[in-house]
Amino acid sequence: MAVRNKLTPATTKPAAPKQTFTDYIVQEKIKSKIYDMVGGKNSQRFITAIVSAVSSNSDLSSCRFDTIIAGALLGESLQLSPSPQLGHYYLVPYNIKKKDTSGNEYWEKVAQFQLGYKGYIQLAVRSNFYRDIDVLEIKETEYLGRDQNTGKHRFKFISDYEERRSKKTIGYLAYFEYLNGFTKQIYWTATEMEEHATKYSKAYRSDKENKTSYSFWTTKFDDMAFKTMIRQLISRWGIMSIELQTAIERDMAVIEENENYEYVDNDDIPVIPIAPPAEKPVQEKDPADAAVDQFFNQ
Repeated sequence: MAVRNKLTPATTKPAAPKQTFTDYIVQEKIKSKIYDMVGGKNSQRFITAIVSAVSSNSDLSSCRFDTIIAGALLGESLQLSPSPQLGHYYLVPYNIKKKDTSGNEYWEKVAQFQLGYKGYIQLAVRSNFYRDIDVLEIKETEYLGRDQNTGKHRFKFISDYEERRSKKTIGYLAYFEYLNGFTKQIYWTATEMEEHATKYSKAYRSDKENKTSYSFWTTKFDDMAFKTMIRQLISRWGIMSIELQTAIERDMAVIEENENYEYVDNDDIPVIPIAPPAEKPVQEKDPADAAVDQFFNQ
């Protein structure tokens, strides 16, 4: 008489493969949203750019996909590029602490929309209000103090490039000129900028305390200083187009699928910054090409 082995384990159903970013964007709901906001003509360029950004950053690829798409669509609506080489805007991964409906805490990776200083300048120039707008670092010996009559800051710039580059940065200058000739400038010392970064960026404070290099303030201090100066200058003294107002309002925020937004790098929200991605070797086949094919042919 045959005896059935009751200890033989039951066959288990294999786990469903984890959804990739490409799987997410080819869903009909997401495709329709991209078509509606970007248009069929620009969809290929948009998909190529955003998939390239995600595939080059493993931490970004593990963020909630809706925050990646929402941030990228905001950048697209401002006609800015996510290319790191252009520096218009960045999608920055963050770990934030949240609570579920039962009050239990959990960590979630999200993508923060972060405008670069070149993005601010692009938007200002495009508004057609400005004849000139720029920001630069001030080196030792270049600052001459304030004019005794007007109180304006005075500078004498070093003309030799190599000599200037070798000097210590002591401050930052931003200025603009309207088409009607009105000009405005602001100047911050390097100490003031350091104090600003420490006060307003939890990620930067964490880097200083733990000797890490997660925050852009740590890895790209001058770029963040330039952005701060341009933002301060425009928001206080500049004429702002609708695009500039939107950029200033949503800069440094996590954009939700419903277009709500939440600021994460501040004292109100527990945050664990994520390290910048390491340089990756050039791939023979660009994953963006496959994503574009799947997006348009599925």
